[in-house]
Amino acid sequence: MNRTRAWRRNQARKHGNDKAVRPLTFKPEKNWKLMYIRSTKLVRARQLGMSYPIRSTCQLLDQE
Repeated sequence: MNRTRAWRRNQARKHGNDKAVRPLTFKPEKNWKLMYIRSTKLVRARQLGMSYPIRSTCQLLDQE
């Protein structure tokens, strides 16, 4: 018995595990270059635990 891609897709449909049949509809962007909106960059930076926008030490000292 050949277990091809079609066989795996059929098994996924048959057993209710539809991850192989229907991929995720929404995936958040991972590449910073492809994120155009500032608000999405802020949300992504908060998720990653980093500060955005990135400021140099001179800018941080001037801010104080």
